[in-house]
Amino acid sequence: MTPQPDLPDPAHHDVDSMLSRKFGREVANYFSGSPLNRVSFLRADHAFISKALVHPSTSFLLFNDLAPLAHDMTKLAYATHEEIKPLIGENPFEKTEEQMIKEYNSTITLPLVLFLGLDERKKEGFEHGIYKGIPYFAVDVTPKGTIEKQANSVVEAMKAKGLKFVEGRMHMSLNAPEAAIYAQARALLDWNARNPFCGGCGQPTLSVNAGTKRVCPPTDFAELPTAQAGATTVSTTPRERASCATRRGVSNLSFPRTDPTVIMAVVSHDGKRVLLGRQKRWPDYWYSTLAGFCEPAESVEEAVRREVWEESGVLLGRVVIHSTQPWPYPANLMIGAIGQALPDGEKIHLEHDPELQDAKWVEMDDIREALLHGTSGLGEPPSEGYKEGGLRLPPKTAIANQLLAAVTGGFLDITEQSKI
Repeated sequence: MTPQPDLPDPAHHDVDSMLSRKFGREVANYFSGSPLNRVSFLRADHAFISKALVHPSTSFLLFNDLAPLAHDMTKLAYATHEEIKPLIGENPFEKTEEQMIKEYNSTITLPLVLFLGLDERKKEGFEHGIYKGIPYFAVDVTPKGTIEKQANSVVEAMKAKGLKFVEGRMHMSLNAPEAAIYAQARALLDWNARNPFCGGCGQPTLSVNAGTKRVCPPTDFAELPTAQAGATTVSTTPRERASCATRRGVSNLSFPRTDPTVIMAVVSHDGKRVLLGRQKRWPDYWYSTLAGFCEPAESVEEAVRREVWEESGVLLGRVVIHSTQPWPYPANLMIGAIGQALPDGEKIHLEHDPELQDAKWVEMDDIREALLHGTSGLGEPPSEGYKEGGLRLPPKTAIANQLLAAVTGGFLDITEQSKI
């Protein structure tokens, strides 16, 4: 079994404050806690981005079809500017955003290069005004389009060094800081890959702002129909593209999306049991907390109550938010909550949503035992000390584990139940 990595440290966990005394210490979940300062306001600063990309200290995290370059399952590997020049050229940011839009040609595949941020813990490197640190970028080296040959050369060069692109949907064994860097890069790469066309007019879009926005250019050097005649002849001047609503006003942008989901530990009204559910595809005895997507015009608390009722038939009263977890598969933010069942709402029935194969109330002591000896990822054997037939739960890198640890470890004060 792959060892479970440590979780990131909560921000300012050693500082006493009014809020921490009242609500407890902040909880940091896996995929959060990035060591990078994103300095997001500098992504549009052409001088900053173009200088950061070519600096000798800069690190490049490479992805091949969303698989990150790594030494092994626990440690990412980074490339240098020289190693990726065959793909991206000397500097893909040498042109301003305005120039790129003006010279846009949708038939040319541009290498996708994302700026992730600065590691300010290592100040001996890149400097730009008051900002110092090691710049981090992510590069999509997936062989495709007009850059297939160049991308293949970079991929093969990395493999020749003994590195590998780690396949698989879940990368839950990386050390915590690198897991956060990976999550940011993967989410942005996936968003760019899923949005090659404009949502307003259906025409190809261009990635700008160091990979964090996409625009619908007004002209195109490609052989596309013109707005006037619908012709497809070659021209040495850019063709005017069909009209698009995104080019009017200030909305000529497409931003990365984040889809909120709720995941909740549901406690019985007497505070002695927790509701768990399982899907048919899961291993035997493996259960987790319930979860689902927030819907439009729905609060987090409403989403928690709705999803629990739809999946299990249980009715909830008070709902409180515990912590959140970025989940880059592809673009979720998991909002962890704790809810308490109503006195007459604890009966389980699965006649609504068929998602769950089973749901049941589990005693606190059984959950405590499983947290010690029965946790694992979905494709892995249970942890050491597990007894066959016992309850199995998600690993500590999953927010479900943190929610269960909270309700069994004193998050709920039984003497204060009436306030929950």
